[in-house]
Amino acid sequence: MTTEPDRPLRIVVADDSYLVREALAHLLGDTPELELVATCEDGDALLAAVDAELPDAILTDIRMPPSREDEGIAIANRLRETHPSIGVVVVSQYSTPQYALALLEHGSDGRAYLLKERLSDRAQLIAALRAVAEGGSVVDSKVVDALIAARMRASASPLGELTPRELEILSEIAQGKTNQAIAEQLFLTKRAVEKHINAIFLKLGLTSAEDFSRRVKAALIYLAHQGDGSGRPG
Repeated sequence: MTTEPDRPLRIVVADDSYLVREALAHLLGDTPELELVATCEDGDALLAAVDAELPDAILTDIRMPPSREDEGIAIANRLRETHPSIGVVVVSQYSTPQYALALLEHGSDGRAYLLKERLSDRAQLIAALRAVAEGGSVVDSKVVDALIAARMRASASPLGELTPRELEILSEIAQGKTNQAIAEQLFLTKRAVEKHINAIFLKLGLTSAEDFSRRVKAALIYLAHQGDGSGRPG
């Protein structure tokens, strides 16, 4: 999406912290090239604001109600289908590679991943919002460093052959969720989840056990490697 250079960029901000929302409203509201059209405290309010305001870009926290897990990323991925022209900047306190991979697995166009420590840098934040609104991409340099380090470690991990989506589903399995619950959480069909799980079992060499046993073993493998950069943090 190419925005008109002579009009402000229309922005929606979402964060479950009132103080963060107020700070961002002050920071961005005093910027002539931006127009803050809505602030939201949860994922449902953010989706409603997107439909009502059709902003050029949104700035969203990674964890918000109702899931308080990776709501920001799930919404960013959902908007690729419902509002593909809207850019999304996801902010997080985590430099963990898996979050960035989950955000970018369907493409990097119109997406940015920044650490929360960057929010005080007005110029960098505006540049990221402008970039995603115009279809570009920005990834925090610390996250890039973590991605490179994780890639090197993953070569020795049994999880190394799993795709970002398969790792995401495996993390849900490790939390004891059913296939239906995983499908609802990740905005997938139950059949798609089952297909991913079968691929996970095959790649982890879990082809001869009963299904319940395979789920338990897969979860144990994931949890055993969760701290080495190949799994998602709790």
